[in-house]
Amino acid sequence: MPRNHVGFWDEIRRLFAAVPEARMRGWGPSRFSFNVAGGRCEACQGHGIKTIEMSFLPDVKIACDMCRRARFTAETLTVRYKDKTVGELLAMSVDEAVEVFSAHRRIHHALRLLQDVGLGYLTLGQQSPTLSGGEAQRIKLVTELAKARDEQDACVSTNAHTLYVLDEPTIGLHMADVEKLIHVLHRLVSAGHTVVIIEHNLDVIAEADWIIDLGPEGGDGGGRVVAEGPPEGVARVRKGSHTATFLARFLSERAAGS
Repeated sequence: MPRNHVGFWDEIRRLFAAVPEARMRGWGPSRFSFNVAGGRCEACQGHGIKTIEMSFLPDVKIACDMCRRARFTAETLTVRYKDKTVGELLAMSVDEAVEVFSAHRRIHHALRLLQDVGLGYLTLGQQSPTLSGGEAQRIKLVTELAKARDEQDACVSTNAHTLYVLDEPTIGLHMADVEKLIHVLHRLVSAGHTVVIIEHNLDVIAEADWIIDLGPEGGDGGGRVVAEGPPEGVARVRKGSHTATFLARFLSERAAGS
């Protein structure tokens, strides 16, 4: 759930509670929480879907027949912010929501960070079990950067000197999004954090401060340090490192194209 991990959903609920219609009814931010009884649809307890157990077959999930995936009661959905109900906002992608909250610095900043790590396609209501491992890792990175004091000082975090260990965070990413992710990783390092990445993507490897190459093969044929050092140093290794061979070619082609 990117909205909860990154921490902007509380801000959005407060915006809805500040709408004149909500104030006249005495509704606070909790009215717009699908985790609390009162404003949510009780038929599905705010999930928007129901699970049907199929005995010896996998469970089947269907849209809630009461709220039709809106997750809230019809009364709650009468309150609109910028002509959007709280249910409609949860169904929006991060890319769409960026425009809606362009005037709200904290929310907009968090959404832009999600875009920066290639997660603009996620919906605000995306449920945690539907996230891949790589998506969950990138949301955690955004959570750290979202604690920045302001947009100009986005690398200052409330948790100084954190160690991040990431397992192939680029899986499934488009090349353009890999570049954005690398930029975010550099920002974390510049903020004083340490980032350790297990990765095969040469774009990421070439940006590392220090590479430790395990090999010479995979599985039982590996497990030994066959090369280590900065990218340029590893690229000069001539024996025992497949990474060195491909990295040398990659760096050469990148230099020729720059």
